[in-house]
Amino acid sequence: MLKFGKNYREVEPQPGGSQPDWKQLGKRTKRTVLAVLLVVIVLVLANSCWYTIQEEQQAVVCTFGKPNAVTEPGLHFKIPLVQTVTKVNTTIQGLTVGYDESETYTDEAMMITSDYNFIQVDFYAEYRISDPVKALYASQDPVVILDNIAQNCIRTTIGSYTVDSVLTTGKNEIQANIKQMIMDKLELYDIGVQLVNITIQDAEPPTAEVVTAFKAVETAKQGKETALNNANKYRNEQIPQARAQADKILQDAQAEKESRINEAEGQAARFNSMYEEYIKYPTITKQRMFYETMEEVMPNMKIIIQGADGTQIQQILPLEPFNTVTSIEKEETQDEN
Repeated sequence: MLKFGKNYREVEPQPGGSQPDWKQLGKRTKRTVLAVLLVVIVLVLANSCWYTIQEEQQAVVCTFGKPNAVTEPGLHFKIPLVQTVTKVNTTIQGLTVGYDESETYTDEAMMITSDYNFIQVDFYAEYRISDPVKALYASQDPVVILDNIAQNCIRTTIGSYTVDSVLTTGKNEIQANIKQMIMDKLELYDIGVQLVNITIQDAEPPTAEVVTAFKAVETAKQGKETALNNANKYRNEQIPQARAQADKILQDAQAEKESRINEAEGQAARFNSMYEEYIKYPTITKQRMFYETMEEVMPNMKIIIQGADGTQIQQILPLEPFNTVTSIEKEETQDEN
């Protein structure tokens, strides 16, 4: 008795000792295998009707050669054997220009500046897929095209700057110009790739001797900046002090001016008052002015005043201020009257 799975039957030996019907058994076995294969194919096709898109992905579904972008993450349906799905990574990715994975310079890093100096410069570019359909079908390899565009823009820009600008002060401006140039070309070519950022990783001369010379130049520049800063500090300290001194001198001069004007005005007023007295009594005023002048010039001088009759003599030592009119002045006043 033979058994084949669930589909079996007892095969009785034929009279005369003949063998079982193997042909019938083969047909039944073949039908069973075909049924199993059909079930497997149906399961595979059912499983291929669904695909999943992650948050950092987009998909391109191609139906009879016509591509369509699917951007929403999650579970999606497709028609088996009719539609094909290609998933594209849309996260920010990196591209090195001028150095390899071991961080050593490549031939792409060697460039020439506007003042005919050789320099090694490497860059790191960040990009992302902005249009998955164009990234798959507008070009054979958009990353290679981006690499070629970046190298072209970098060499064009570096060639318009001096070596000092590339090494020191011009890095930010160079990066901005290169980024704008690459973005313009990517927009023109429209290959579905967007540049996020590009930065200068390192820049240095190609030989050790030139590196030493540039370091010396940089040290000299820093010394120059330090000297300028010290000079500006000294200037900022001295200028307010000088202005304060100038203001003090002007104020002192103004005060001296006012003092002299007041003194001159007082002397003029005194002279005018004396002139008025002189007009009234010219002789007396003249003598009084003479006596006052002598008192100032020769304070120790002996003066003898003789009376009109020649007998009354008065010796004055020292000379007293003539605040009152002497007897002789009175007599002369009477004579004039």
